[in-house]
Amino acid sequence: MRRDRVRSLLESVADGSVAVDAALNSLALEPVESLGFATIDHHRALRQGFPEVIYGEGKTPEQIREIATHIVARGDGVLVTRISEDVAETLRRSFPGVELNAVARTAHVAGREPVLRGTGTVAVVTAGTSDLPVAEEASVTLAALGDCVARITDVGVAGIHRVLAKRSELLGASVVIVVAGMDGALPSVIGGLVRVPVIAVPTSVGYGASFKGLAALLTMLNSCAAGVTVVNIDNGFGAAVAASRITHSGD
Repeated sequence: MRRDRVRSLLESVADGSVAVDAALNSLALEPVESLGFATIDHHRALRQGFPEVIYGEGKTPEQIREIATHIVARGDGVLVTRISEDVAETLRRSFPGVELNAVARTAHVAGREPVLRGTGTVAVVTAGTSDLPVAEEASVTLAALGDCVARITDVGVAGIHRVLAKRSELLGASVVIVVAGMDGALPSVIGGLVRVPVIAVPTSVGYGASFKGLAALLTMLNSCAAGVTVVNIDNGFGAAVAASRITHSGD
């Protein structure tokens, strides 16, 4: 249950269009629901603006389907990340309106009510094509959270002219998410070009000494550009949530 829905309900009680008992029945549902193998936090949207997101890895298709079914039954949308092909097929059969993204490995079912729109645009920038799965996870998450997304792809520092050619798009963003593996240098470059928050996402892309993203992570943590914030390796979802909280800070 979202804050705007509760606010609307309370306003309807105040103006007499909804009876007090009817409002009580609507609010009486438990904030948590146990399924035995999972406990759903139904008040996540009330506290944070968006329902609980299902992390798909380690869960069976049946478990994910049941969790999603119970979230959708409350009228909320549901986002599932890191899904396998089997999970994608299960959700496709179970939810006719589901939006599947094979690159991002995500599934999204919209809720009955639109989400609040974020302010401005979040630019999601990739250093290379191999970084797209993480970047797409961020982009799908942002769209589900109500943000406008601008994708800027394959502008790594090996050809610095590529990112400089996108400077106008970068300057027009409210937040910039920079996704990069290898040496992880792109966030520092972009951090020196823009005045808005920059969120860096190291990826596990790279040759042997990249240590599955550790090299990029350390580079980003040691960025010489002031104000660059770093999330964990391959965590496009976390970067998107952080960016969305910035664009929704006035809600």
